[in-house]
Amino acid sequence: MADLGVSVALLGAVVLLSEATRRAAARLLPGHYGLYLLEAASTFQLCSCTHELKLLGESGQVEPPVGLTLTYTMSVIHIFTFRGASCNPYGAVERVYRGNTGVKAAAAVIVCQFAVAVAAQFAAASVWSLGLSDLHVRHQRFGFRCFDPIGGTVVEAAAVELLCAFTVQAAVLHVHRLDEKLRVHAVAAVITFLVYAGGSISGAVFNPVLAFSVQFPCSGHTYPEYCFVYWLGPGLGMVSCILLFEKIIPFLSGKSTVGLAEPVVQKQKIQ
Repeated sequence: MADLGVSVALLGAVVLLSEATRRAAARLLPGHYGLYLLEAASTFQLCSCTHELKLLGESGQVEPPVGLTLTYTMSVIHIFTFRGASCNPYGAVERVYRGNTGVKAAAAVIVCQFAVAVAAQFAAASVWSLGLSDLHVRHQRFGFRCFDPIGGTVVEAAAVELLCAFTVQAAVLHVHRLDEKLRVHAVAAVITFLVYAGGSISGAVFNPVLAFSVQFPCSGHTYPEYCFVYWLGPGLGMVSCILLFEKIIPFLSGKSTVGLAEPVVQKQKIQ
């Protein structure tokens, strides 16, 4: 329980630090620089918290219900605090597709995301080296090594990442149909279910930047295999979801896609 308490405290500290950075960015850096700092702070929060949650989960010291409760709680916190930051390269690409941003701005955001993902790796190792808990001490003793995150074949893991990305994208596109108070919790519940269902096969990351920070340093598979699973899988899942709900189904039913414009706005608020 002591290890759990330390990890929860660290999660809270990361969220508070990131929120302070976001507020400072909103007040002191209007325009593009403020948006980049917002994206950096939110991506750092996502990656750093996931590093700690992954370490806690792999230690076997928490029961599955506790782990899933932490996943759900952190998902709600992330959605509430990100303030429109995508923290996902495909989110930036989607905004270009929607006409909400330019190619250069999206490219700058993606570079920022990957840079912060690397920074989160070093930050996590620095905190673990302090030995704040027995869990951190043991992890430091093994050189902060992480082991193969893929529990099935590479194709199975990529399929899981594809399905996870498809499901989250579908939830985001249709969550506007729910009462406003339930939207964030509905998306967080979907994410938690996907982590429960697919976590043992691929880790259920469905985010290239998050995977680059958390999964890529692990042994067990090659860099191209990780790219196939954690970059190609989610990309295909997101594209197939957009094509299905915004192109194929409206075409077959003879309906316009105008009605799906509203979820896009909602997605920018909850990602």
